[in-house]
Amino acid sequence: MRIAQVAPLYEAVPPRLYGGTERIVSWLTEELVALGHDVTLFASGDSRTTAKLVPMWPCAVRLDGSVREPSALHIAMLEEICKRSHEFDLIHFHLDYFPFSLFSRQATPFVTTLHGRLDLPELQPVFKAFASLPLVSISDSQRRPIPNARWVRTIHHGMPENLLTPKPIEPSYLAFLGRISPEKRVDRAIAIAARCGIPLKIAAKVDPADRDYFEEQIRPLLKSEYVEFIGEIGDAQKSAFLSGALALIVPIDWPEPFGIVMIEAMACGTPVVAFNRGSVPEVIEDGVTGFVVEDETGAVGAVRRLSQLSRPRIRKYFEERFVARRMANDYLDVYRELTKAVTPMPRLAANRD
Repeated sequence: MRIAQVAPLYEAVPPRLYGGTERIVSWLTEELVALGHDVTLFASGDSRTTAKLVPMWPCAVRLDGSVREPSALHIAMLEEICKRSHEFDLIHFHLDYFPFSLFSRQATPFVTTLHGRLDLPELQPVFKAFASLPLVSISDSQRRPIPNARWVRTIHHGMPENLLTPKPIEPSYLAFLGRISPEKRVDRAIAIAARCGIPLKIAAKVDPADRDYFEEQIRPLLKSEYVEFIGEIGDAQKSAFLSGALALIVPIDWPEPFGIVMIEAMACGTPVVAFNRGSVPEVIEDGVTGFVVEDETGAVGAVRRLSQLSRPRIRKYFEERFVARRMANDYLDVYRELTKAVTPMPRLAANRD
């Protein structure tokens, strides 16, 4: 099958450090190539892939200080893909609603995976206007704000089976991994660690948009004797970081659509203690791969029960449910369904005025 994968230009594919959507695009693309498909990746020029790379900007926008309007680059990318759409059996977008208008007016089948939150009122008009376009959700909970969209399937993320693996390290601390922002609530993780009397290591990036929040709300908390702030880490450091953790703390305060950090922890056999928000109950098997809790008190109680969990069983659960090959095969099922359902586009009558 001739497949186009279209990634955001904010990060390289895969990203050098943090970057959720671009990491998923990379894992999916590499698996599709490994399965024998002809894949073209539209992404930033510093991306690395075994697919055919079409560079749409020299480097990831986040690393290019000259770019002040990233949307312009994405619009230009969409126009280029539309001109080349006849080259593909299917186009898979990871750009939210940006492709909807242009690509609803051309013949090549396409599908969009929505990676972000959908509970914002300003999104309602666009999904109502394009209600017939096929969408993939990354969790069932993600769908709730827009139940009448054309959801063709929920496909949970998967990562390469051996990208992260358990390391023989004696667990001795709690971990927070990902991004520091108001909705991620690292302040809760700090409070939980303090109440448990266990050190907390924070491996997280701070986006420019969250810099003021970090400086005003979080930096003062880092003075706690229980806290070590490591900063942003890449995949090469994650296995050791997560294997050395008693648990990954995910104290989110928003309806997170998936949360890759949870399956990264499971890949290392590390339990996850996560607040019951968004996709958490779909990803975490309560009492098996970690604990789903309602508040800080529940999280403290869960930390005290971590000895009940089996780290080898957590790793096995990851292998059964959250590997990239499973994800790729799920998407191939969607691609085949959509290409079989294609009907010729009607010709528009010539304007005789």
